[in-house]
Amino acid sequence: MLDQDVSNGPIASRSAAQALVDQLAANGVDHVFTVPGESFLPVLDALYESRIQITVCRQEGGVAMMAEAYGKATGRPGICFVTRGPGATNASAGIHIAQQDSTPLIMFVGQIERHLRDREAWQEVDYRAAFGPIAKWATEIDDAARVPEYVSRAFHAATGGRPGPVVIALPKDMLKDACPGPLAAPWRPVEAAPGHEEIEQLAALLSEAERPFLLLGGSRWSEAAYRDIHAFADRFDLPVATSYRRLPLFDPLHPAYAGDLGLAANPKLVARAKAADLLIVLGGRLGEVPSQGYELIDIPNPRSRLVHVHPGSEELGRVYVPHLAINAAPNRMAAALARLDAPATVPWAKQTRAAHADYLAWSEKATPQPGDVNLGAVMIHLRETLPPDAILCNGAGNYAAWIHRYYRFRQRATHLAPTSGSMGYGVPAAVGIKRIYPERTVISLAGDGDFLMNGQEFATAVQYDLPIVCIICDNASYGTIRMHQERDFPGRVAATDLRNPDFAAYARAFGGFGITVERTADFPAALEAALASGQPSIIHLKMSTDAISPGMSLTAIREKALAGR
Repeated sequence: MLDQDVSNGPIASRSAAQALVDQLAANGVDHVFTVPGESFLPVLDALYESRIQITVCRQEGGVAMMAEAYGKATGRPGICFVTRGPGATNASAGIHIAQQDSTPLIMFVGQIERHLRDREAWQEVDYRAAFGPIAKWATEIDDAARVPEYVSRAFHAATGGRPGPVVIALPKDMLKDACPGPLAAPWRPVEAAPGHEEIEQLAALLSEAERPFLLLGGSRWSEAAYRDIHAFADRFDLPVATSYRRLPLFDPLHPAYAGDLGLAANPKLVARAKAADLLIVLGGRLGEVPSQGYELIDIPNPRSRLVHVHPGSEELGRVYVPHLAINAAPNRMAAALARLDAPATVPWAKQTRAAHADYLAWSEKATPQPGDVNLGAVMIHLRETLPPDAILCNGAGNYAAWIHRYYRFRQRATHLAPTSGSMGYGVPAAVGIKRIYPERTVISLAGDGDFLMNGQEFATAVQYDLPIVCIICDNASYGTIRMHQERDFPGRVAATDLRNPDFAAYARAFGGFGITVERTADFPAALEAALASGQPSIIHLKMSTDAISPGMSLTAIREKALAGR
């Protein structure tokens, strides 16, 4: 009699492809994203009778971004399958996002047969070499018997310490070999916790501080950590800011919230962070954007006291030498902070109230804009109309500055956007997240150039009847580049103008709902119609090219640059 394990049949009869699918199921995988390829047909066949759902996409970039959005929203590895060669290289943008955003993701890549290696066979790529620099781990499985081991390690690697992407190549012939061994035990996340001595040191630093400042960022945040960090802020009443595109880590209407330390941040917030005599960075790396071009604190030795808390020990001291380094995950650290004894009086309370007042003044009302569509007013309508659990997804472009400034994320994990600044993310992220949260309102925001980098995934939304709403901010330009162009070479416009399609007609052509908005006053009715349609929708906002940021027009940028010459 053959030995049995937790899988769905006798061990000796299981192929490597079946073992792979069984191991995914054993680890709680409920969804995979893919563009099918003949290089991993045995896996597709094994998925046929699995309970794991499949989302079939239109391009591998969308595949990887959907999986990244899944990982970002759930904290569990997003899973995707792509074919060899061009399939894998198409997906590389999603891998780069997962790496820079510290998102758990596992991408399986079909590979050529093992006996064809090193001949530059059809679509042959060395995936260890290609993805090694932009993934947490890149490998290839040569022996079918080791499939459970490799998949188990992938889950631990993708989620351990600083999370990130794992890339595993699967030779086509290997997938057909027998995998007679047992499955690996299910993966369980590992959480590093702060030591008692470290918490005591932090408490002592807080007792000595006059201008403390807390900056939240990174991944690995749970609902419990979200509640705990609010409890800490309630009792210690110190100013709290969120890092670039980590706005949902803290309630913006909490009286301790000071704002978003990202691109085009409130100058008063930047000044407050620079003036802090104790800067506590929890979860984030304090990379280029939140550090305001690495100018927020001195490198390598900050003049103010820096407490850096991060789940990956390799990040501590990597750029800055902290006064106190704590290797801990946000979940455990926030729990420890929530239990910390608060002082009888808080000497910085007035500073905290002033910081929150500055944030409200910065974000309350839309600034005047050129043209007939004011994106600030659109964002304010969205924040006043959408339910608190609505999820906003966006890629890169100057339009995102209005999201960061005016929208208020009242719940955790309601904003999915790449900290890497990758374009084309919003539509696939919205599709992927609507697949796993069908009951939630999901909005994709994109620029015109941004949308058309992965806009074909609107067809995926139609295929699966996913009523997402895509808001396209069309200024007929690669606006961010145009902005920098006018700053550095005023009046010399090259390679940034765009001629766009009728995006509302684009939506209808795919079988969705489309509507065009040319005046701010028409947006509320358009949003209501899109949501009521029950279809994947596009709202085509026609904006002035001159409306380049909440604070300054292209004309003003050009005139300032010319005056400075």
